[in-house]
Amino acid sequence: MNLDQIQRDMFEAVRTPLTSTERMKPRTLDGRSTREIANRVIKPNDRLTSVERLEIYNRQYWFRLISTFADDFPGLRAITGARAFDKIAVAYLAECPSRSFTLRNLGSRLEFWLRDNPEYIRGVENIALDMVRLEWADIEAFDGPYGDRLTEADLASLGEDPRFRLQPYVQLLDLSYPVDELLLHVRRRQDVVPFSSNAVNARRRTKLRRSALPAPEKTFLAVYRLDDSVYFKRLDPEAFALLGALRSGLPLSRAIEISVPYTNRPLDRVTSQMRDWFANWASLGWFTKSTSGTDH
Repeated sequence: MNLDQIQRDMFEAVRTPLTSTERMKPRTLDGRSTREIANRVIKPNDRLTSVERLEIYNRQYWFRLISTFADDFPGLRAITGARAFDKIAVAYLAECPSRSFTLRNLGSRLEFWLRDNPEYIRGVENIALDMVRLEWADIEAFDGPYGDRLTEADLASLGEDPRFRLQPYVQLLDLSYPVDELLLHVRRRQDVVPFSSNAVNARRRTKLRRSALPAPEKTFLAVYRLDDSVYFKRLDPEAFALLGALRSGLPLSRAIEISVPYTNRPLDRVTSQMRDWFANWASLGWFTKSTSGTDH
């Protein structure tokens, strides 16, 4: 057996979900015997059999991943409850195993996976998907790439009808629920409890009562980084549309034309409002003069 095959067999055994009692399953996801794999790839020692040694890796793999997953999505866990969240975590991670050198990207496919597997969030589909979008945007904003900030001195070089570039880490979310308030509430109420067998009871108490979930409310949100912290900022619909138009590459005049209605509104009031928006966005560092971002 060559090294490549040993690595593939080892990974297949390690990524197989644990039993309900947190032990290694007798067969891998592709139906092979874990005992046979263990005997091929790991030698026993004077204390542990090959299976017992492989089981250590299998358990630590899942404990680490589910702990990280819970850290990244406490809002989803509060909506679904810990038991349902565990089922989501195991099913998602079995189907979408980590393929990155960093656990930061562990939940990158969760929104799309839940859309394809809605039975895991039945009854709370829309608010759960909004929460996942917000929690992933939080991750993206925290360590996403950035470009050099646009300064007042740079404005003169932009021309009469400039194209403003948004920082890559600024995330714009069109949400159906006010999940920003809900996530902040969850974070204030509880610490994330790492996954382990003796933490199950504590984690089951984290579910919000269905009656405590917020009612639908159209929410436009910017998620951004400032001084190494992530913030949520509510936006007016027109401001959200304007930022979206700018992000798509439209020049300022066209972005304003399709985003900000003038009907029955004094022009000086609209102009003043946009001036306030741009002053605030610039002070937060949302605009960049770079054509591409760099890693933070």
